[in-house]
Amino acid sequence: MINFRYHVVSLTAVFLALAIGLVVGTAALNGPVADSLSDNVNALRKDNRQLRETVSSLQEEANREEEFATEIAPVALAGKLNGRRIAVVTTPSGDDLVDGVVEMLTMAGATITGRVDVEDKFVDPDNSPELLDLADRASQPTIPLAGLPANVDGIETASALLGTALLDRPAPAPPVAANDLKALVTAYTSAGYISVKDNNVSGPAEAVVVVAGQPHTDKDSAQKDEAVVTIVSQLDKAGAVIVAGSWGGNGNVIGAVRGDPALAKTISTVDNGNTAQGRVVTVLAVTEQVVDAKAGHYGLNAGASAILPKPKE
Repeated sequence: MINFRYHVVSLTAVFLALAIGLVVGTAALNGPVADSLSDNVNALRKDNRQLRETVSSLQEEANREEEFATEIAPVALAGKLNGRRIAVVTTPSGDDLVDGVVEMLTMAGATITGRVDVEDKFVDPDNSPELLDLADRASQPTIPLAGLPANVDGIETASALLGTALLDRPAPAPPVAANDLKALVTAYTSAGYISVKDNNVSGPAEAVVVVAGQPHTDKDSAQKDEAVVTIVSQLDKAGAVIVAGSWGGNGNVIGAVRGDPALAKTISTVDNGNTAQGRVVTVLAVTEQVVDAKAGHYGLNAGASAILPKPKE
């Protein structure tokens, strides 16, 4: 009969055999396995060091390119936009980029007729009815609603009304009266839909640069991104439009413009407007629009036809 003592002796023998096996196996494999692991660790350390050096080198190269673009800008842009009147419209995500774009436009000799920052409230789909009512109340004798979209889309109607106020009118339409422009801008700023740098729009412009950042990310992101495209498309109906900003994400307005066959023919885009190089190119794209009435798509991402406009022959 198998008793408890037998079980204890059997288990002890098993564990003793395992221990002896581990000792013998470790002694036999310790040299080759340890050497192999050590070699692998050293190789990974070397690869990691090389990758860090590569990243550092690329970052330094990018910094140098930014410095070069900044330093060459006064020479490359001098006089490009002398006497030209340019308006700047900033989307809710473009605040971080607009100062650099304005600096380059001014460097090229442009007169900034006004900097209008579109607030998030403007693109909120829930505010469409209020925007429609505001457009009706804000319209003026020389900035009428007649001829604008006749529907229930307040974002579209409000954008169209702003476009007719901010951009030159084609003949034989009468020019916008200064008092009417001031009254319309005041109505939109007082309602919290836009803000205006220095509270001033000096008059209509020949072209408008729309500075856009990343797409929205909240629960209404799809509708808000669509609203930004609506703003751009309505400005385009009023005059020359150049969209400059950063690339990335579904709903990006630059990608939306490039993907629309009709908008792509008339609106220029620059997808690296968040860099010094892109801001220089933005000025060149504006020049191409106001001088040659030509649209182009520039930058480093999908849909760009070139890095920058080709010089005239």
